[in-house]
Amino acid sequence: MTTPRTPVGEMVWNAWGAPEGATELSGPVRDLVASVLGVPLDDVPACPEADLPVPPGALPAPVREALAEVVGAGNVDTSDAARIRRAGGKSTPDLLRRRTGDVRDAPDAVVRPGTHQEVLDVLRVCAAQRVAVVPFGGGTSVVGGVEPLRGEFASVISLDLRHMNRLLAVDPVSRTATLQPGLRTPEAEELLAAHGLTLGHQPQSYEYATIGGYAATRSAGQSSAGHGRFDAMVLRLRAATPSGTLELGRAPGSAAGPDLRQLLLGSEGTFGVLTEVTVRVLPLPEAHHDEAWAFPDFATGTAALRSLAQGGSPPTLVRLSDEAETFVNAALSGEQAADGCLAVVSHEGTSRHVRDRRAETAAALEAAGGRCLGEEPVAQWRRSRYAGPYLRDALLSAGVLAETLETATTWSGLADLRGAVTEALRGALGRDGAEPVVACHVSHVYPEGASLYFTVAANGGEDPQALWADAKRAAGDAILAHGGTITHHHAVGRDHLPWMTQEVGELGVEMLRAVKRTLDPEGVLNPGKLIPPRPAGAA
Repeated sequence: MTTPRTPVGEMVWNAWGAPEGATELSGPVRDLVASVLGVPLDDVPACPEADLPVPPGALPAPVREALAEVVGAGNVDTSDAARIRRAGGKSTPDLLRRRTGDVRDAPDAVVRPGTHQEVLDVLRVCAAQRVAVVPFGGGTSVVGGVEPLRGEFASVISLDLRHMNRLLAVDPVSRTATLQPGLRTPEAEELLAAHGLTLGHQPQSYEYATIGGYAATRSAGQSSAGHGRFDAMVLRLRAATPSGTLELGRAPGSAAGPDLRQLLLGSEGTFGVLTEVTVRVLPLPEAHHDEAWAFPDFATGTAALRSLAQGGSPPTLVRLSDEAETFVNAALSGEQAADGCLAVVSHEGTSRHVRDRRAETAAALEAAGGRCLGEEPVAQWRRSRYAGPYLRDALLSAGVLAETLETATTWSGLADLRGAVTEALRGALGRDGAEPVVACHVSHVYPEGASLYFTVAANGGEDPQALWADAKRAAGDAILAHGGTITHHHAVGRDHLPWMTQEVGELGVEMLRAVKRTLDPEGVLNPGKLIPPRPAGAA
């Protein structure tokens, strides 16, 4: 068993990432944003941490003592600082609440187990004492997935998995690795690199998200076209539940009934707590090559991406920005925007594989109407890849509402879905003569369809939380009405709960409830997430 030499630090309580990553809007950028949105920008300072009205902890002393017997007294933290930092995720609504001093949902304690058995014992104590348990990895959720909701329970703990950060086993012959759930991605990559291996999973949350979080939310990284989604990488799982231990997955393929791993992949900690994840890993790439391509419009670009996805061997990475996103990204970086839409493409692997696939991809994109722009636009995109959340925070400080949402559908439904969601967002956000920015890109492709990732910026006005709630509701309704999924890779959490019954149907929801009753009879695990509540008066 090995632990990382360079552990990743904690994120700040009221923004994304580390303090040294914070950015401020330059004068030209402020002028550009104000001009595009049609409103002056105002400074909106955040509430100082010392002034936060942290509610008194509600964890009964006997429960605290019982938990201390399991994990050690030093690993049951009831300090205000610890509770504030586990008060939720990193969506714009999360941060708006904390910036205004709202930490009413702070957990009553932060409990840090170090082993599978300790997790089991914590769940046993909490189920017996009816204390809600919210698993917490990197805290990067943007859909309310780690909000410490109490539900029907008087108290709630945040189950911080940070101490479970080991590489447990590597099988270089089978190319698999067994990892604990609290490993942040850079830590996992450090440990795997010592064996000449890599996960190849790089979502925008890469710097802080954890292995357990990826599995629990069905994460999809930027290289999903070539490497697949994280759930497709998982071979085996071990989970602690209030009803006992689950060990799932024995082989790369099996016909032994339904694949029960799928009950935990995407379950967001509502059925159990993942304690070990065995995943497919890859050799460190021998070579890689980046290229940017320009297309005259979004329709031409999406047709080109479809040709790659259906061609049998797509690039490792491929994504396409629409006209609005292409313009905004270029303006923010001080570059001249490409005409139309910009696509970024990358190949990784052996030198021969990269050479051959690059030539095949270039021929397909050129035939589809693309124009090669070389490597520099991709280099610029890579330089700013992890800066997006920091820019979002700077915009919030200037009174600008900035947020994202995503969906997916078939290729034949892509244009209709994009148009409907764009119209819904513009209608909800365009108030008092202000003109919101609604940008979109294709972030993941499949032979059958693709995802759409929307980014918005609008005048926050007097109540940006209410404004975004209206926009999110309008967009969610448009997504379901036009054949999309309510979430492609951000998960359900509490934010997408209103559409979950439409997504899976009444009978599907009953199936989820049945699994919940079996694995978590008292319902203490992550209440208020994933599974819609029964309607009032229902049996």
